[in-house]
Amino acid sequence: MKPVEIYTSPLCGYCHAAKRLLNKKGVEFTEINVLTNPGRKPEMIKRAGGRRTVPQIFIGGVHVGGCDDLFDLEEDGKLDPILANG
Repeated sequence: MKPVEIYTSPLCGYCHAAKRLLNKKGVEFTEINVLTNPGRKPEMIKRAGGRRTVPQIFIGGVHVGGCDDLFDLEEDGKLDPILANG
């Protein structure tokens, strides 16, 4: 599986939902908490093309978007192929 990174905040329900989906699928991920590590937020914004909200999710270093985007990929059957080594 490709490495997954997710920028989060513990106060964010969408972050929890995205992590639940990844956990349900057995996907290991690196969580970057921008509340406890505020210095990482500018990095997230730059990597996410200016998006400032959490979560921001990266698979194999590629930005796939936020929680809604992740669930859309899952619903369309596209998440598993993106996660797979390719």
